[in-house]
Formats: sequence, structure tokens, C-alpha cells
Amino acid sequence: MPGNNHVGSNGVQHDDTWRLFRIMAEFVEGFEMLSTIGPCVTVFGSARTRRSHPYYKMAVTIGSLAVRNGYGVITGGGGGIMEAANKGAAQENGISVGLNIQLPFEQVPNRYLKVLLSFRHFFCRKVMFLKYTSAVIIMPGGFGTMDEMFETLTLVQTQKVESLPLILMGKAYWQGLLKWLDASMLKEHGYVSPGDIDLIKVTDDPYDAIEFVIAARGSKKVRANFT
Repeated sequence: MPGNNHVGSNGVQHDDTWRLFRIMAEFVEGFEMLSTIGPCVTVFGSARTRRSHPYYKMAVTIGSLAVRNGYGVITGGGGGIMEAANKGAAQENGISVGLNIQLPFEQVPNRYLKVLLSFRHFFCRKVMFLKYTSAVIIMPGGFGTMDEMFETLTLVQTQKVESLPLILMGKAYWQGLLKWLDASMLKEHGYVSPGDIDLIKVTDDPYDAIEFVIAARGSKKVRANFT
């Protein structure tokens, strides 16, 4: 039983030591692979989004516009929204990165990836998502997408990462959550500050999203190109 393990036992120490080496190996591989790819936009969203859905088509456009404006695209490497954003990037012959995660029901990498990294540990993967990105675009998704959204927001709020443009796409999907954040978390309980809510931009327009990314970065190397 789990309660019978002793922290000081040789078996537990041995397992923890090897786990530490596996974690270090994931970080080293990620740092070496991603440190040279240039500016990127990270796109989060549900793997369950159908290819016929408007959100899928929106994500394809996001990936395409990102590449046209000097950015690569980083996703979780799976299907749905992730596949769509990688597809848009690949169609423009741009950088298309997938950070896959090993799951009990095995997430299959999509076919539009030019760079693929596989992770066993979620926290290693999360570091890679944000360390090498210039902006985060979050499309409709489930628990994983919510986790990625709020973790990114918390890191920006607490200034643990450089301020990142954080964009929610799919107004109809997010409006209930946003109303609750404003009415309950902010106004009723005061658990966040007014400026914290303002860290989030909401839009349904891929062109608007990419313009916001470019403006927020203030980069002279990246010029708007929507042709």
C-alpha cells in the first residue's frame, strides 16, 4: 500500500533519483530543440474539435496568419484545434511545433508537425509552451485548456514570466466564464484586481488577434502581413 513506503527507503530513493534524471532529460531536450526556432505563438484548444467546426477553421487561419507575420506555431501536437493551428502554419511552410504528452489513451501527433517533442511530465511540457512563445492564443477547450489558460494568466499576473499577450478566441464559448470572473471573483469577492481581468483580450477575429500580438510585442522585426 502507498502508506507503507518510507521516504528514506532505498527503493524510494532509487526511484526518485531516476525520475529526476528523466525530468532533467526532458528539460534538456526541450531547451536544445526549441531555443533556435525563433519567435512563436502558442495555441491551446480542444483535441475534440471536429474538422468541420468553425473553431477548427478559425485555428487554421490563426496558424497561417502567424507564419505570414514572422511567427512559428506551437501546440500540444494532437488533433482538433492543435491540428488546425499546425495545419495553418504548415500550409505557409512555417515553423510548426508539437509538444506531445504521453497519456493512458495515447494522444496521436497530428501530421502537420515539423518539430515534435514528446513529454512524460506535464510540468516540463508547460515550461516549454511558455518559455519560447511570444503570445498565447486560447481557443475553446476542456479541463486541459482551462488549466493552460489559468496557469498562463497566473504567471503573467504574478510577473513570473515576461508579460505575454493572452487572447481568448470564441466569444460565445467564453462569455459565461468571463461574466463570472467579473461579477464574482472581481466585484463580489475582490479576489483579483481590475487590471488582472484586463490582461485578457477576447476576439473572434484571427486578424485582430495577430495584430494584437504584433502590437503587444512592439517588434520592429515583425511586420503585419495579411495578404
